Amino acid sequence: MTDITQAKPARPRFSLDWKLLGPLAALVLLLVIGAFLNENFLSSANLLNILTRSAFIGIIAIGATFVISSGGIDLSVGSMAAFTAGVMILLMNWMLGVTDVVWLIVLTGIAAGALIGTGAGLLNGLLITRGGIEAFIVTLGTMGIYRSLVTYLADGGTLSLDSDVRGLYRPVYYGDILGLPVPVILFALAALAGWIVLNNTAFGRHVQSVGANEDVARYSAINTDRVKVFAYMIQGACVALATIVYVPRLGSASATTGVLWELEAIAAVIIGGTLLKGGYGRIGGTVTGALILTLIGNILNLTDLISNYLNGAVQGVIIIAAVFLQRGLSRKQS
Repeated sequence: MTDITQAKPARPRFSLDWKLLGPLAALVLLLVIGAFLNENFLSSANLLNILTRSAFIGIIAIGATFVISSGGIDLSVGSMAAFTAGVMILLMNWMLGVTDVVWLIVLTGIAAGALIGTGAGLLNGLLITRGGIEAFIVTLGTMGIYRSLVTYLADGGTLSLDSDVRGLYRPVYYGDILGLPVPVILFALAALAGWIVLNNTAFGRHVQSVGANEDVARYSAINTDRVKVFAYMIQGACVALATIVYVPRLGSASATTGVLWELEAIAAVIIGGTLLKGGYGRIGGTVTGALILTLIGNILNLTDLISNYLNGAVQGVIIIAAVFLQRGLSRKQS
């Protein structure tokens, strides 16, 4: 008796990973469009400006990749940056009356910024895990708290860094090493560290496991609460690093500092292919997403296609479109 087996459909020899190639294709397309619309777009000065501007949101978005991959969200990053910058400026200005060693003042301000940002991330993580409150609610609340605190510290106005301190602090933003701006180098180092942690450590695997299915991760002996807390601490540390780079650029902080940074950070993460529902994260994609957002803003500045005031609207549309694209790719693969 002959067994009849149903023929299986032949598998394609290769298939394109659009989660990986999609953001890169969009980046290349934007570069072509920018070069077509403005002859100065591909100048070395403009390209370095794009890389430098992308460092702020890119560094924050690296932290957001960990949070979103773990199934969380952080809406407080912009307000956290404003509060961190405000405290740094107040502390450094106050220290001028204590010591004349300006470099010590700058280092103290940087250390304070790192502690405040990481501590704010720790607070978010503990409120979510120990308090049992949804991440959206917690970070929405702390967003309002941090924004109100910096408004109070500035008495409704602007906190300005003393000119002597800012003069020594300026190289952190305006300096360069071997022709590369310092913010770009810090962005690259943060991205490299984030990629190593997320893709080559047990913690990184645990982050994505918690985001994929928290119950299964817990049954697999993963301390899910600790993973979440550390993810939010990484987010806070990234906000601190971005703020440390940001302060010497403008030398001030106010209630409007960091407005919509959370939107840009989330957009960069989603554009880069990280799943909004958690379980899958891509640091390289996040870097590409940050560059895409900065390119869009740069093209709008160099051309008259649409008003610069609509940049936020463009980013919102991009987030929605990216989520729709993710859903379509997931259904196709399943």
